[in-house]
Amino acid sequence: MPREVFQVIRASRLAALRAEIAAVLPTPKARFVFEIGCGNGHFLAAYATAHPDQFCVGIDLRLERIVKALHKRDRAGLGNLQFLRCEAGDFLRELPVDVRLLDIYILFPDPWPKKRHHKHRLFKPEFLGELAAWAGQGSRLFFRTDYKPYFDEAVETIAAQRAWRLLPAGPFPFEHQTIFQSRAVVFHSFGATLEPAPAHPARPAADK
Repeated sequence: MPREVFQVIRASRLAALRAEIAAVLPTPKARFVFEIGCGNGHFLAAYATAHPDQFCVGIDLRLERIVKALHKRDRAGLGNLQFLRCEAGDFLRELPVDVRLLDIYILFPDPWPKKRHHKHRLFKPEFLGELAAWAGQGSRLFFRTDYKPYFDEAVETIAAQRAWRLLPAGPFPFEHQTIFQSRAVVFHSFGATLEPAPAHPARPAADK
């Protein structure tokens, strides 16, 4: 595919995502709990049920998962919950400028265990910087995986970030067993909090 055609297609897709995000958020200055890789929506639907005063957004790349998550939301009548199919980086880049993330959950992300695939892992310094830029002061990030090498790498990565501070070991503020967690023999978790909030990023001109 010629580069120019690819750029046009991508710009159109991002514009559609920007409009979809704006349509599902309650206000252009929304504060919301965010789950990356929400799967079929088990965790976030339970969270939204337990916290009716908080707005929640979950994203996933697989359409069939989002369809199931939306059915779960609708059956429960959860007006404070939305699910979108998109990539995490694109979602952050297309957010309205005044929104902020509250707690962020990354539960059992794809570990990409083969060394040559590590570049595909979500938990990278650049991505942590993007999350920090959209988070509010005191926002928290919670990470869980059943793959110990990925956990060790994630701890090392976040410990090196100035914007994030690891929290003392302990349970998450909200727990609900996901499908992935039910299949895990053992899993590893940590939390971190934002301090201080960095400057807000400008949206790249190419994404307009």
